[in-house]
Amino acid sequence: MMQKKIVVHMYLKNGKAVTGFDGEKLFEDGDVMNLAQHYSNNGADELLIFDLSDGDEEHEESLNLIRQISRVIDIPMSGGGNINRLEDVKKLLYAGCQQVFLNYAKPDNIALTEEASKRFGKDKIAVCTDSFAQLQANKTKVNVYASRVILLCDEVDVRTTARIVNVPVLPFSTRADRHGLLKLLMLDNICGVCGNAFSDTTEDLMAAKIEAKKHGVDVNTFESSMKWNEFKLNSDGMIPVVVQDYKTLEVLMVAYMNREAFEKTVESGRMTYWSRSRNELWQKGETSGHTQYVKQLSIDCDNDTLLAKVQQIGAACHTGNKSCFYREIMKKDYHETNPAIVFENVYGIIEDRKKNPKEGSYTNYLFDKGIDKILKKVGEEATEIIIAAKNPNPEEIKYEISDFLYHVMVLMSERGITWDDITRELANR
Repeated sequence: MMQKKIVVHMYLKNGKAVTGFDGEKLFEDGDVMNLAQHYSNNGADELLIFDLSDGDEEHEESLNLIRQISRVIDIPMSGGGNINRLEDVKKLLYAGCQQVFLNYAKPDNIALTEEASKRFGKDKIAVCTDSFAQLQANKTKVNVYASRVILLCDEVDVRTTARIVNVPVLPFSTRADRHGLLKLLMLDNICGVCGNAFSDTTEDLMAAKIEAKKHGVDVNTFESSMKWNEFKLNSDGMIPVVVQDYKTLEVLMVAYMNREAFEKTVESGRMTYWSRSRNELWQKGETSGHTQYVKQLSIDCDNDTLLAKVQQIGAACHTGNKSCFYREIMKKDYHETNPAIVFENVYGIIEDRKKNPKEGSYTNYLFDKGIDKILKKVGEEATEIIIAAKNPNPEEIKYEISDFLYHVMVLMSERGITWDDITRELANR
């Protein structure tokens, strides 16, 4: 059975999130990144982005926003709008979209379907239309070269459309309320639903999913493979929880859960604990805004301690520090060898040199000379790796690869690319 999605959407125009296809009214939360992150953290399964920009300059601005959005969300993103040629499809994919939808109201987009599908793969291409006649006339092209139909369906029969095409259909309704969207979710060949009701930031998407699941719809909700009575509890009937940042693995805090807190965490996707000092349930960030969104829960070998990997918004500690473990009481010198930490640390130093130049710094010398010098050094270091690889002594290649990675990081900084961008791209392949 196909797992169905609750999808949210966003319109971009003039560097802002706007409401409606007219693009005139600013969204209540004009901060695009905060809006995208809200959707990602609160139960949405995918984000659709409609680029309403006019002209190449504004289109580039939207692409930059899409790149930034991809850095702050953990859900798939699909984009469309302002597509006139194959290069525009590539730009959206390179900006972080996992799928691009072609507007079938534009004849050139219909003509582009086959070429884009063959170039980037059928799974990367979707069709967006509000016309039953368009789908009927192009159903062979859609079935062969697209992986999904996004149906603007206020005036279209969803059931009929789902019978025309043999690819999944995602209804998009601006008028249907929450109940109406959930009814659409229950139809055959529907892969998900999208609409104004679900994109409203006050909508509880996790609650909507739980309601859909009660009606037999397979949706993505948090579920624990272990029951509360399988845990080994302390004398107070609670279990300690060690909390980590899901990206850096930094330990943020330790807290406790009783049964109610555990079940609320699983149901809502937000870390909820039992306060022993206040003797009450507390959802992290409820008053401070420093919310913890669940990414993973694990149990130790004795079933008596939970490990939670979370996305921390703001500080975990009541002192304002990100981690409660900010006071060092002893330390033995050692070399940090965790690749992610090492790469981020070196990149951080390069970024600092860029912002705060230091006299005599080789990094600042490269930045001062500009992109051509940086590219020349990257090319030279790549060549030296090839030469070193012919040497039977493996030690030499180690040094050359390290030099190469440093210069690549200077290039990344010069072009505004982060390690998070690189790891996300590799993870998506």
